[in-house]
Amino acid sequence: MKIKNIIAAAAVSLMLTGCGLYNKYEQKAEAPADAFGTRELGGIATEGGESLAQMSWRQFFTDPALQSLIDMVLSHNTDMNSARIAVEKSEAALKMARMAYLPALYFSPQGTLAKFDNNPWSKTYSLPLQLSWDVDVFGSITNKKRAAKAVLLQAQMQREALRANLIATTAQQYYMLQVLDRQLEILTMTDSLWNASLETQKSLWENGKAYSTSVNQMEASYLDVKSQIADTRRHIRAVENAICSLLAVTPQHINRSRWGGSPLSHPAATGDAGQRMFDTQFLKIGVPATMLELRPDIRMANAAMEEAFYNTKAARAAFFPSITLDASAGWTNSAGGMVVDPGKLLFTAIGSLTQPIFARGKISANYKISKLTEEDLQQKYVQTVVDAGNQVNEALADCAVAREKHQYYHRQVQVLHDAYNGTHELMDNGKASYLEVLTAQESLLNAQLGEAMNLYNGTQAVIALYIALGGGGEQLTIDNY
Repeated sequence: MKIKNIIAAAAVSLMLTGCGLYNKYEQKAEAPADAFGTRELGGIATEGGESLAQMSWRQFFTDPALQSLIDMVLSHNTDMNSARIAVEKSEAALKMARMAYLPALYFSPQGTLAKFDNNPWSKTYSLPLQLSWDVDVFGSITNKKRAAKAVLLQAQMQREALRANLIATTAQQYYMLQVLDRQLEILTMTDSLWNASLETQKSLWENGKAYSTSVNQMEASYLDVKSQIADTRRHIRAVENAICSLLAVTPQHINRSRWGGSPLSHPAATGDAGQRMFDTQFLKIGVPATMLELRPDIRMANAAMEEAFYNTKAARAAFFPSITLDASAGWTNSAGGMVVDPGKLLFTAIGSLTQPIFARGKISANYKISKLTEEDLQQKYVQTVVDAGNQVNEALADCAVAREKHQYYHRQVQVLHDAYNGTHELMDNGKASYLEVLTAQESLLNAQLGEAMNLYNGTQAVIALYIALGGGGEQLTIDNY
């Protein structure tokens, strides 16, 4: 009786000790409260209201040609398909982990032919169904299943991170094509104007009203524009090829709308393309908590902590006994040391308990490694949030600069255009030299190209802000088990 009491007390003690092995994961790592840092940058960032990241990418990018292009990239991109396969692998692993609760059943027929000395041949056989069941007393199977669930979530977030990156890259390349088209248009118009100026200067030289040096200077500038046109066309081809690589197709023309046709702007925004794009009604960042819920890399870092938590629980469960139930049933004609015909039905049942005593330090080392991994991932989670906040802050700063510079470039183009027309009229009336006209033409060209590139840089900044806040992805959850 005394021995029974000791065994019962030991069993109760083991059960109470192992209760903590079933606890569910709760996030311990605390993210910085002010992840964005400076909240107000040039009047762009505003707290409160819905974050622009909560818009779907179809709402954010309204250009039909761009929407179609993004759809094709998400469908055909090789990396995206690899990410999909990785998710399906993780789903299969989770399904296998869930099935570990069930017993394993095998059909294993055996036959033996034996002969001893001059005795006749003996033929024995067995046709058993064997069942084996691991009893999850201390949570080993449960924690492995939960860890597999966290691995699946990481794979899904990895796919979403890639998806957001592909959306951003496609949009950036698309808008680069648009701005290159705009630059080519500006250069072509300049080419036409400078060709007319060159012809005028040649006529003046032929009539003795200008020097040959003025003709040479004008022709050199004209040829420089020609070379810029050639470079721009080559750049357009390179960007188109880059988009084709994303699409996993052979090089071909990419359909696109004109620059400024569908700018990144809030429906309520007014003004020109740049003013609409930088309108404060559009560039709302919301609160940091929203970013933590939407950014795939932050959710992936949290899922990695969850996986490490359950791996630690599983490593701890290895210190406790494992219980296995085995059973078999089937026909056999081998009854111990004799052979009977016909065969008889045989049932066997075995229960086994294995308690680790000395495993050469393997169990302790695995547990310690799991704890250290958990601690390391907690620190990496905080760093991921800090890096994400920095990306938002950087994108806001770029948006603020592009917004400020836009009004300068816009006014500069207007002023220089008037200056060019006035200088040209003065030259026609003999009151200005060809050098003044040439300088006015070059200044206008540089200002026009600068304005177009600043708008592109602003577009890049707005896209970067959208992605940094976690936009472009789909919110995925796995059912609780």
